[in-house]
Amino acid sequence: MKVFINDVPLYLVPMDREIDREHYDLIIDAEKEKIRYDNLIDDVLIRKGSLKNIMDFYQFLSSDQNKNLDSLTVKVFDYTKVVKDFKKEFKIVEAAGGIVTKKNKYLFIYRLKKWDLPKGKLEKKEKVNVAAVREVEEECNVKVELGPKVCKTWHTYTRNGKNHLKKTSWYHMTLKADDKMKPQKEEGIEKVIWVNKVELRTVLLNTYRSIRYVMKKFHEYQEGLIEVKK
Repeated sequence: MKVFINDVPLYLVPMDREIDREHYDLIIDAEKEKIRYDNLIDDVLIRKGSLKNIMDFYQFLSSDQNKNLDSLTVKVFDYTKVVKDFKKEFKIVEAAGGIVTKKNKYLFIYRLKKWDLPKGKLEKKEKVNVAAVREVEEECNVKVELGPKVCKTWHTYTRNGKNHLKKTSWYHMTLKADDKMKPQKEEGIEKVIWVNKVELRTVLLNTYRSIRYVMKKFHEYQEGLIEVKK
């Protein structure tokens, strides 16, 4: 499971999964060492971690923006139970959004001084794919055609003193009409633009890590389609 906490990715991994230790700048054995979260930098691996380690990290990162930490991976015993118990610590919120394409361009919105992809929460009893289309069309005032699901992301936030864990399902969509395209300003969206592949590099420098992850998965999805066609 991959969760973004204050835009820092937390990976929860089973203990028996093989991973490349060379990727990490620091490896900690949680059963032998005390973890100082304020000292963590770059990519860190915690072995033999526990739910307490994970929640301690969550509390630390929620109250202190650690600019030096690139990622934290926690290897745990009984992975399924740890993930289940982790989710119980939060109110689960479901959302959906889209990577909308127009030939070789991508649809982006500008909100809270960051570039983002259109998305939003599900309404009561609403299907995920229906919500994805509705949110994209409402936020950008365009018409789209739903395509396959590309990936999902998890990220945490706090509202009214309660911990929330948002699961967002991302779909590829193709444009049907954009002649009336405009930002949904009541949702805090300032701009809606089409971005070509060259411009995309600049946009991704001022977005969230979770959005860069979604775009990475989308490019992998596109490469898969190309391989299938071959």
